Amino acid sequence: MSTYLLVHGAWHDARCWDRTAPLLEAAGHRVFRPSLTGYGDKAHLLGPEVGLDTHVEDVVRLIEDEDLTDVVLVGHSYAGLVISSAANEVPERVAHLVYLDAMVPEHGETAVDAQPVTQHLIDAAAATDAPWRIPPLPELPPPFGLFGVTDPADQEWLRGMLSDHPVRCLQQPACLDNPSLRQVPRTHIHCVGAAPEGIVRRPVPALQPDGTPSRVRELPTGHDCMITMPVELSELLLDVAG
Repeated sequence: MSTYLLVHGAWHDARCWDRTAPLLEAAGHRVFRPSLTGYGDKAHLLGPEVGLDTHVEDVVRLIEDEDLTDVVLVGHSYAGLVISSAANEVPERVAHLVYLDAMVPEHGETAVDAQPVTQHLIDAAAATDAPWRIPPLPELPPPFGLFGVTDPADQEWLRGMLSDHPVRCLQQPACLDNPSLRQVPRTHIHCVGAAPEGIVRRPVPALQPDGTPSRVRELPTGHDCMITMPVELSELLLDVAG
C-alpha cells in the first residue's frame, strides 16, 4: 500500500480529484487530497496574506499530523511549487514527487520565473480594486475550453469549485536548499492536448537531481487531466508507486 497526497493547483480545490482519488483507493492505496488555504472548505481563509508559504505549511502540517511516510506527493500546475518546497522540509517522508502538468521551480524561483505568463495575471489584478487576488482564467473557445475541459457538463461542475487565487502565491520563492531533496525521485506527467498561447513548458533535463534518467509521461488531453482522463492518470500514478 502506498500513500498518495494529491495537491490541487491555482483556483481549484480538492474536489478536482473526485474522479481520480477513488481509483487509487480501489487499488488498495491511501489517498489524501486537502484543499489548500483559501479554497474549498478553507475558502473563508482567503486573504492577501495567503501565499506559497501558506500552502507549503498546509501540506507539511498534514504530512506530520497524519505521520505520513513514503508519500507519493503529486502537485498539479501551480502546486509544483508547493510540493517542491514541502518536500524540501520533510524529504525523509517523501518517496516520490510527481509534477502533473506543473510548474517545476529551481531554488529561489517564483511562479513567474517558472511560468512567465503569470506576470500578466498579476499586472491585471494590480489594476483592480482588489490587487491581491486573481480571478479564475476564463473559458476559451474549443479546443482549449476551461483549463482544458471542453465537455459542457464537466465545465459546469468545474466552475462550481473555482475561486480567486492570491497574488502572493505567485510572488513568493520556492525553497529547495535541502541536499536530501535531490535524492527524492521525480516523475513528470505532461498534458499534451491543446494549450493556450503563452503557456510554455520548461524542458525536463535528461537527468533527475539524483542522477538517474528523468521519467516523463504524457496524456493526450488538456490541463485538468484529473477531470478529463482520470482512469489514464490513475494508471500512471499507480505505476509511479510500483
